[in-house]
Amino acid sequence: MTTSLILALAWLVIANVIAMFPSKRSHWPAAYALLAVGLPLWVWVWVENGWFIALVILVAGGSVLRWPVLFAWRWVRRVFGLS
Repeated sequence: MTTSLILALAWLVIANVIAMFPSKRSHWPAAYALLAVGLPLWVWVWVENGWFIALVILVAGGSVLRWPVLFAWRWVRRVFGLS
């Protein structure tokens, strides 16, 4: 198992633990931090392990960060006129 994959799996565990804690401010500050760390980590996984493993990690990360992914999809549809 490569270092990037170990760190990606650790990122997934940390993200799930953060999601379990109650928060008055919602979870958006934590989501921004997780995105800032997760995107370069995902690229590293892609470079070291190939596109299929990177796709699996992307789907797993998207399942943790559901709302940012949903809002990003809505923004893409609005900007590019997709229905």
